[in-house]
Amino acid sequence: MNRIILLVVVLACYTFSACAQTGTPVSLKLPSGFKAIVVAEKLSRARHIAVHTNGDVYVKLERLRDGKGIIRLRDTNGDGVADEQFAFGNYGGTGIAISNGYLYASSDDEVFRYKFNNKNEIENPDAPEKIVTGLVNKRQHASKSITLDGKGFIYVNIGAPSNACQEQDRTAGSPGQMPCPILETAGGIWQFRIDKLNQSYADGVRYVTGLRNVVGLDWNTSVNELFVTQHGRDQLNTLHPTLFNNEQSAELPAEEFFIAKKGMDFGWPYCYYDPFQKKKIQSPEYGGDGKKEGDCGTKEQPLYAFPAHWGPNALLFYTGNQFGSKYKDGAFIAFHGSWNRAPLKQGGYNVVFVPMKNGKPSGDYEIFADDFAGGAENLTPSKAKHRPCGLAMDKDGAMYIADDQGGTIWKIIYTGK
Repeated sequence: MNRIILLVVVLACYTFSACAQTGTPVSLKLPSGFKAIVVAEKLSRARHIAVHTNGDVYVKLERLRDGKGIIRLRDTNGDGVADEQFAFGNYGGTGIAISNGYLYASSDDEVFRYKFNNKNEIENPDAPEKIVTGLVNKRQHASKSITLDGKGFIYVNIGAPSNACQEQDRTAGSPGQMPCPILETAGGIWQFRIDKLNQSYADGVRYVTGLRNVVGLDWNTSVNELFVTQHGRDQLNTLHPTLFNNEQSAELPAEEFFIAKKGMDFGWPYCYYDPFQKKKIQSPEYGGDGKKEGDCGTKEQPLYAFPAHWGPNALLFYTGNQFGSKYKDGAFIAFHGSWNRAPLKQGGYNVVFVPMKNGKPSGDYEIFADDFAGGAENLTPSKAKHRPCGLAMDKDGAMYIADDQGGTIWKIIYTGK
C-alpha cells in the first residue's frame, strides 16, 4: 500500500511539477560582473512578477498560499532582500503587470486590476476591479499571461486546451479536427481595453491566432509591437510512431519566438516548425508526413527557433542601462525546462539572452543565467531545485527572476567586478 502511495506521489511530481524543492537556493551561473541576490525564497509556486517604481516586487502565485495568490515583497533597508511580505488576492494564476497607476493580475479565467494610491499602496487589496471574465479554462494550458501596450489595451494569452486539436486529445491515430473549433475562443492572444469592466469575448479582439500556448509575452517599446514565445506541441513519436522516432520527437518542433502583429496566424494546430528544414511543416494529424509543407508556408515564421520542449515561460525586453549597451533593447527569455527530450538530455532550466536590433534578432542567443536545476543530474521537473518562470526589471535596470519550483525570487545586478 505504501509503495502504491509513493508511486502516485512520484508520478504527480513528474507530470505536474507539483513537488517543489526546498532548502538553500542554488548559486546561479552568470556572466562575469553580474551578481544574484536572493530577494525571497519558499514562496510556493511563484509564476510571473512585476516591479513597481518604488521597488516593491509583486509575485503571482499559481496556487493559493494561506488563501492568497499575490505577494508583495518590500525591501526596507536597501540590501536587495525583502524583509516585508504582504499577501492578498483570493485566486491563483500566472499573469501580473504594472501600468498606468494600476496593478493587473490574472486567474486562469479572469483579469483584475488594483489601483495604487499616491503612497504606492494598493487602495483596496480585497476588492479589485474585474476587467475580463469568462475566459476558457479547461486546466490544460490554462494560465492567462498578460502584457500592456501603454496605449489603453491589455493582451491576454488564451492557451489551447489541447496538444494538436485531435478529435481525441493525445490519442494515437486520432485525426485533427478541421477546422479546429478551439481557435474560436483559445489558441491565440486576445486584446481588451483597460478602462472597461466585466469584458468578455464579445468585447475583445482576437489579436493573433494559431498559437498553441504562450506563457511569455511582452510589449516591445522600441518598435511598439507585441512579441511572444510559443510552447510547441508534444508527442510526435508516441502519436505517430511510423513517421517519427524518439530522437526526432525530442527535437521537434522548435520553441518559437515571434513578433505578433494584429491579424497574424502562426499555424497551430495545422503546422509546426522544423528547425532542421527551417520551415513550417504540415502536422501529421492533418495529413503531414514530416516533410510535406502544404499551405504552412503561408503561416508566420519565427524570428528565432529554440531547442524543442525547453518551455519558454517569460519574455522581457531589457530597456534599462545598468547591464550596458550589449543588452539594451535585447530579449531575455526564461525557459522552464523540458520533460520530454528523451532519449536526449533534458534542456532549458535557464534564462537566455537574444540581442535585438529594430525588432529582429541581431545575433545568436546565449545562456545568461544557468544552473537553476542544481546540476546536470537534476535536469528533470521532479528533480530540479528551481525552474525559471517569471522576469521583470526595476527602474534602476536590475532584473528579477521568479522560480515556480522552489519559490525563489532573485535580483540580478551588474557590479562590474
